[in-house]
Amino acid sequence: MKKFDIPSKYRSSIISKIKEHRKLGDPRKKDFSPTVLDFGPLNIYVARHFGFCYGVENAIEIAYKIIDENPNKRIFLLSEMIHNPSVNDDLQKRGITFVMDTYGNQLISWDEINADDIVIIPAFGTTVEIENMLIKKGIDTIKYNTTCPFVERVWNRAETLGQENYTIIIHGKLKHEETRATFSHSILKSASLIIRNLEEAKILGDIILGKIPGQKLYEFFSGKYSENFDVKKDLQKIGVVNQTTMLASETQAIADYLKNIMIKKFGKEKLKEHFADTRDTLCYATNDNQSATIALLETNSDFALVVGGYNSSNTTHLVEILEQKFKTYFISDSEKIISNESIRHYDIHAKKEIITKNFINQKEKVNIAITSGASCPDSIVDEVIKKLISFFENAKSLEDVILTINN
Repeated sequence: MKKFDIPSKYRSSIISKIKEHRKLGDPRKKDFSPTVLDFGPLNIYVARHFGFCYGVENAIEIAYKIIDENPNKRIFLLSEMIHNPSVNDDLQKRGITFVMDTYGNQLISWDEINADDIVIIPAFGTTVEIENMLIKKGIDTIKYNTTCPFVERVWNRAETLGQENYTIIIHGKLKHEETRATFSHSILKSASLIIRNLEEAKILGDIILGKIPGQKLYEFFSGKYSENFDVKKDLQKIGVVNQTTMLASETQAIADYLKNIMIKKFGKEKLKEHFADTRDTLCYATNDNQSATIALLETNSDFALVVGGYNSSNTTHLVEILEQKFKTYFISDSEKIISNESIRHYDIHAKKEIITKNFINQKEKVNIAITSGASCPDSIVDEVIKKLISFFENAKSLEDVILTINN
């Protein structure tokens, strides 16, 4: 896999050694069990896969290269480069201006941007409408495009399905940048519909089977379907693609459910005429990170820490996985660990930060599971681990423990 040139401050002294050790011992990624760091009074279970993915490193490399090579140019980003506050803050400090926020709300007017400016398309991609508008302004949308290749693969698959008259069912979050972009591309070639979860897939299934009147689709999925969507015509052939940061297991469950719906309606022998197999669009990094997080559930951890941006979809899904078994604390960086008795963390259900007291159990051996989102620098996870170790007086040194796993 390509090695990217990203700022050294995002690199890690601890995590890089752990990842290299695991890569050498398991080059085919067949073992998803965590790495155990035994510090004596503290065990830290580090997920097998986490942190920057290919698409994120590619976007960061391009963005910083653009900054270095264009000192006298105004540089804009359509929205957040990735969903990580430290990376986005640093880009802004280096002079990059964000055009929109995460949800597409305008921060500056399009009229302020002209052909002499550079506009970076973030890793999530952008809508066809915005790209065409930039082209009309004379702005290069190819040279400064950091769209993740795995997102583009979803678009290409959707285009192919559209040419074969399949309706595209997009598993994603309506307001997420990537889903907005995917929807805008898919509607060029086919009817399209966004669904959020399995519950909505079941509503769609009942509409397909006629258990719910077809007209109800326009009510249930208001704002989520393409123009002139025809319930009678556009639900005869379907294929499922996803926002790449969604739970892969949920996307698969939705696809399997709708596949069975089509079997019920048209018969197994005619399935291929009505349902497209789209498993090849699932992002490998999302799959690996989620599988590694599921493996953390096999540990006897007292609690789990998930590190990343609070508006990161893929990171939120890691929290959801770990919450099935552990008390899970979602933090953006080590500063959120206020002391060995208090932690400030994000509650994904209340959608706000809260403080929890006595989060570390006072016992002879404390076990903690750790992972991070695909947009979180490993260096931030390093700092979280160092802070945790500092709370244990008799803990073995970090250097000795890392040396142990590499021997």
